[in-house]
Amino acid sequence: MSTATAKSIAWLELKGIAQCVPERAQWLKLMGQTWPQQQARRLHNASPEKVRRGVERSSSQRDDEHHVPRVVKIAAACSSHSLQYVMPSLLFSLVRRWSRLADDETSSADVARPFRGAKLRNNARGLATVTDTPVRRYGGLKDQDRIFTNAYCRHDHGIKGAQSRGDWHKTKEILLKGDAWIIQTIKDSGLRGRGGAGFPSGLKWSFMNKPNWQADKRPRYLVINADEGEPGTCKDREILRGDPHKLIEGCLVAGRAMNASAAYIYIRGEFYQEASHVQQAINEAYAAGFLGKNACGSGYDFDVYVHRGAGAYICGEETALIESIEGKQGKPRLKPPFPADVGLFGCPTTVANVETVAVAPTICRRGSAWFAGFGRARNEGTKLYCISGHVNNPCVVEEEMSIPLKELIERHCGGVRGGWDNLLGIIPGGSSVPVIPKDVCAEVLMDYDSLKDAQTGLGTGAVIVMDKSTDIVSAIARFADFYKHESCGQCTPCREGTTWMKKMMDRMVEGRAHEREMLLEWYSVSTT
Repeated sequence: MSTATAKSIAWLELKGIAQCVPERAQWLKLMGQTWPQQQARRLHNASPEKVRRGVERSSSQRDDEHHVPRVVKIAAACSSHSLQYVMPSLLFSLVRRWSRLADDETSSADVARPFRGAKLRNNARGLATVTDTPVRRYGGLKDQDRIFTNAYCRHDHGIKGAQSRGDWHKTKEILLKGDAWIIQTIKDSGLRGRGGAGFPSGLKWSFMNKPNWQADKRPRYLVINADEGEPGTCKDREILRGDPHKLIEGCLVAGRAMNASAAYIYIRGEFYQEASHVQQAINEAYAAGFLGKNACGSGYDFDVYVHRGAGAYICGEETALIESIEGKQGKPRLKPPFPADVGLFGCPTTVANVETVAVAPTICRRGSAWFAGFGRARNEGTKLYCISGHVNNPCVVEEEMSIPLKELIERHCGGVRGGWDNLLGIIPGGSSVPVIPKDVCAEVLMDYDSLKDAQTGLGTGAVIVMDKSTDIVSAIARFADFYKHESCGQCTPCREGTTWMKKMMDRMVEGRAHEREMLLEWYSVSTT
């Protein structure tokens, strides 16, 4: 054993660092003896002897009085910041990686900073969460970076007001750059679908531009899903009402990206004022030469139509929406074929969310790097969040992705009614995603990956806050009633399952539930 390793063991033993790991992976075994054989082979594909030699070699590269304590202090700094489970693989990588930093200005606190407050688990999901820990605070979006500047319809929603806020600026230049440039810009921006699934938008828009697509003489369509019917979700309604020209311009840019000839905006039947504002914006765009033949003087022909729905929640599913536009009963189609091959009227079609399409022109104008500069990796951009429930000031607000959930509520809604200690739980992405308890709400970030790690989802970004006065069983029973009522009844699992779920939840509310039903419900929640 080298002198460096011996000093490391002595220093660790003196500081009591061995207590921060389980007995089967004591620091003395890590640094001076061998690792558990199974764990070493699984994590490093190497024998315990090879791992031991690697640790000793890393420690002995610079065997001097300054270097050895420094290497150990780096790991010790990490262990002093609430690391509840320090994996041998992580400690080994720390020793190997930062043993070369003895002569620079990097401090042990700097090295440990990404790991502060983290809870490492012995699995891939835990490590992925740690490596994604933000290096800066997210949130506090500045007004000059907001895309939707008229969300509350406080300004003119007509074409003059829209142009004064930057809409239709250099749209012709964007169109002339071509479909490949637009799609690549959207890909580089990291934009993901804002309707709930979070699929990369640039990739989705490219599906219609297959090799030799020009040989297909069928018309091509863009369909905008404005059938916003999920409980708690109201972000698209604000766009339709206050910023309709952003959506119309977005239809033109997205349509050019996929070489579509027309766009259909499918608006929920109850949105009467919103539909009238969108139709007014379409008429103004035609009058200004922005739509129709030679749109914006680019040589590209493009039309936009409004189609009113009838209030069916199931028509929010893309193929059911297509069926409804065609005049049929709104029931989902079997896939394949997918809409990109056989969609509206049997032609290639892409269905996109209102917010996703509306941000495209701004991304093209300001650059993909600008948009990608917000939020964490794989969670880039800004997002509209609609916050309702037991908060002091419910609102719809545009914020940076990856903003902490607690900060989002306290900054824009005045906090939870009765204070944060009165919080029971939050539904972070609309009624179709699981509830998260208070202790998780305090730490989770509002983006796809963080909420996925918390075993819930971002969904549409509809935050529903529930304080301790909420009867959580009654609340879930209300959601179960909604989904039972809105099921189209086409598929047996949904038709029978939603009915069974509603009856079971009603029995729980009334106190007539069987013990096995409560155990089943608890198991389904605990394993979600």
